[in-house]
Amino acid sequence: MGVTVGFDLDMTLIDSRPGMAAAMNALGTESGLPLDGERFAANLGPPLDDILRGFEAPEERIPWLIDRFRALYPEVVVPVTVALPGAAEALRVVHQAGGNTVVVTGKYAPNAQLHVDALGLEVDEVVGELWSTRKAEALLAHGAQVYVGDHLGDVRGAHAAGAVAVSVATGPCTREELAAEGAEVVFDSLTEFPEWFANRFAGQAA
Repeated sequence: MGVTVGFDLDMTLIDSRPGMAAAMNALGTESGLPLDGERFAANLGPPLDDILRGFEAPEERIPWLIDRFRALYPEVVVPVTVALPGAAEALRVVHQAGGNTVVVTGKYAPNAQLHVDALGLEVDEVVGELWSTRKAEALLAHGAQVYVGDHLGDVRGAHAAGAVAVSVATGPCTREELAAEGAEVVFDSLTEFPEWFANRFAGQAA
């Protein structure tokens, strides 16, 4: 069997920041709440309910806000989202070695799948609504030996699953923060992943 590699989505495989900012700002306009789309988009990773609490949204309104954000998402976020440099190649090198890829994200899974489909990303499975160490649930279930992400929560998720933590400094966390959290390697972008993967897992192809 080849190696199974898990990937985070936002700011690891895709850059969804413009759409995420627009969707959050639209939600703020509709709800009359002071939701800051730009701040939200600059700190992608944590679950949406935690983000809304951080904006001091009333607890009783959070379920509606989440549902409305998810409803806005397909038309507001998906069309303006792009794949990050090296994303397609990183997925492809895993498959070429006989491995599998699984996206494990805090995002609502149906909307995550829309991104995968729209961008033609070679992903075998998408698992949503898992954050930080809870990502280990999906990583363990799929036998992932590596997890690639951009956030400290992704490093923690990899460690909780006993997987190699690979980080990319394309999100809100710095190289230094990711390394201090225990990432085995920190890349500037996923363009560096194929060479590392080939060297790290030489001889483990199916």
